[in-house]
Amino acid sequence: MDSTHLLIRDITAIWTKARAQAFTLVNRAMIDAYWEIGRRIVQEEQNGQKKAQYGGSQLKTLAEKLTREIDKNLDERELRRMRQLFFAFPTRETLRPELTWSHYKLLLRIENDSARSYYLAEAADQTWSIRLLERNIQSGYYERIVTSQTLPSPARSSNAPLTGAPAADTQSTMSPGDFIKDPYILDFLGLDIPAGFSESQLESAILSNIHQFLLELGKGFAFVARQYCIKTDTRQYYIDLVFYNFILKAFILLELKLGSLSHQDIGQMDMYVRMFEALKKIPGDNPTIGIILCAEKDDTLVKYSVMEENKHLFASRYKFVLPSEEELSREIQKGKLRFIDANS
Repeated sequence: MDSTHLLIRDITAIWTKARAQAFTLVNRAMIDAYWEIGRRIVQEEQNGQKKAQYGGSQLKTLAEKLTREIDKNLDERELRRMRQLFFAFPTRETLRPELTWSHYKLLLRIENDSARSYYLAEAADQTWSIRLLERNIQSGYYERIVTSQTLPSPARSSNAPLTGAPAADTQSTMSPGDFIKDPYILDFLGLDIPAGFSESQLESAILSNIHQFLLELGKGFAFVARQYCIKTDTRQYYIDLVFYNFILKAFILLELKLGSLSHQDIGQMDMYVRMFEALKKIPGDNPTIGIILCAEKDDTLVKYSVMEENKHLFASRYKFVLPSEEELSREIQKGKLRFIDANS
């Protein structure tokens, strides 16, 4: 490579870095400005009250005057969002400058404070795009983790309060159960399973969309292998999919089942995990985790199986379409009922 090419490469890198830094600085300044505008509207115009003491027409008049003053098209709806930003994040330091105003407009639609805080942290830490954040909100990403945590297990004491999904700053104390969702939403596969569809075809569809699947699994996951072979002295076995999680520092074995969960599936996964621990686990890693991904599962079967005692074995369902708000509400309620029933 000659000196001219080196010069072009270096200048391009400097320019790209500078543009990224400039965008970050400008974005942070604008988010701070929107928050401050919201604060001033609340404190100056509303005397700090959450309910406006003046009508929408006055807010519209304010927007029109501001548009003329600062040469930016501000409508009444945008000012309401800025006011909502202040109410949702009353402490400026909780704002994440990595996120854009478009991210925040999505976050402001979330009424649950815990869910909003979770999505804020995950979107910033995992560099979620606007599209991915919207998809995860619509699919109930947070609710599906919380619902799965309502089931008592050795990984999470049945007497422990349900505090919601893990925050980004508690990674050092996370357990495998903090990463498991129920159900997993595989809408990105675009599947409508016909008669005769096989588990191998489902596996292939997942591999063809491995990036989206890893995002659905959650943070820290990396794909290792398909049909991973484990050999004993007399036989060899094949695990559908193997992953590694760099946060948990553990291998994750995943088996796909088109039908309902059976006790044979649980026994098979228990054997795979034990074999992987003995034959494949790397020194220094944490215990291997096994997940059975099935179309349906019976919680009673799970309760009276080895899964009840083994905190590294899990069974979760999968769905091929985004759930509606009503379906999500029913899932959360079912999880609460299962938790109450298990502890009564």
